[in-house]
Amino acid sequence: MSLLVVLSPELTDGAPLPASLQLSIDAAGVAVLGRAGCHTLVQRTQALAPSMVLVHLGEAQPQLDALLEALAAWGGAPPCALGVMSAPLDGAQHAALVAAGVHAWVPRDGVDALAALTAQAQARWAREAALRTELDGLRTRMDERKWVDRAKGLLMSARGIGEDEAFGLLRGAAMHANLRLGEVSRSVIEAAQWAEAINRAGQLRMLSQRLVRVAAQLAAGIDAQRARVLRTQSTERVQQTLDHLTALELAPAGVQALGEVRAAWSALAALLTAKPAAQGLAAIDARGEDLLLAAEALTDALEASGARRALRIVNICGRQRMRAQRLAKDALLASTLAAGASRDRLLPTMNEFEAALLELERAPLSSPEIRAGLVSARDEWLRLVGGVQALDSPEGRATLVRSSEALVDTFERLTGWYEHSLQVIMS
Repeated sequence: MSLLVVLSPELTDGAPLPASLQLSIDAAGVAVLGRAGCHTLVQRTQALAPSMVLVHLGEAQPQLDALLEALAAWGGAPPCALGVMSAPLDGAQHAALVAAGVHAWVPRDGVDALAALTAQAQARWAREAALRTELDGLRTRMDERKWVDRAKGLLMSARGIGEDEAFGLLRGAAMHANLRLGEVSRSVIEAAQWAEAINRAGQLRMLSQRLVRVAAQLAAGIDAQRARVLRTQSTERVQQTLDHLTALELAPAGVQALGEVRAAWSALAALLTAKPAAQGLAAIDARGEDLLLAAEALTDALEASGARRALRIVNICGRQRMRAQRLAKDALLASTLAAGASRDRLLPTMNEFEAALLELERAPLSSPEIRAGLVSARDEWLRLVGGVQALDSPEGRATLVRSSEALVDTFERLTGWYEHSLQVIMS
């Protein structure tokens, strides 16, 4: 039995223990590891790891207050048995000590009482420790059940499977990864949240290009009524996406990237309120490029925060929406303004789109609906390329606008399928 003796008031270094306390220690046959005062009680207990802390308390109320203040650091759950020797206390004082985690009390002048005090305090501490362990286990199981139920619901909704099959997937993954079922379930929920965040952030890239394309479309008088509706819808969608991402618990890099997206969007939105005219398209395009770069940085930050390789496919697929709009935007600007920079970007954008489409077609992460969607995307992509090649004709420009929107719709569905695919959700 090892003892840390806490003296209040504290004695000077080298001073002997009070005679009655020393007699009690000798009679109980316990070893004193060291001494402490109230202000060093917690630190000395951590350093010495005694079997028990024995507090020898003086008469004054301030000394009891100092002890209670020190014990508050343990929140009522001291790391070892805790006993007090003092003058008689009233009911309120005993209640305060019990709430602070004290396990036993004896009068200060009871020479033979220390042995009983230590036995009683250790027995109560052991029982409390067992109860805390049991309570922690119950809380953990309840928390795990919550995560399991949420993960099952997510799998059932995303993949259209039954509860038993969803639970079997989670249990199989837990056994394969040698993790608790609750840990796997929580990881599934987090993977789904990151996939949705990446999808939504990726939409901002597409919208940055669509809004410039719509401005060019309005300036050229191409299907103006539809273009105005699309401009309103796209503006609302940007704001909804920003609100959703703001509500997430992002890492510092994500928070900074989202702030830059907001600033870029404010600059672009201010220009979109004016009536579209050819002379203002260059400025709108420049602000659109700023928003695109900021959205790219945000999406990359979210992918890095998610730390799951499967999330990359969501990012790749989502970026195709932006490229379809970028290609149509640059083609219209090149036709309307004879803009050399826009024309120079056409071939690189086409090459990037083709390379990404090939990567998606060859990726092992697939399903029947994804494969069918990629076939549809390939057919629409060929029509968009035809529209670029026939850019000088009204029919070519109309095809350009229609096919770019059709590709956005196709890749919206594809990105959603990837987001909810079993491989991405189960990481």
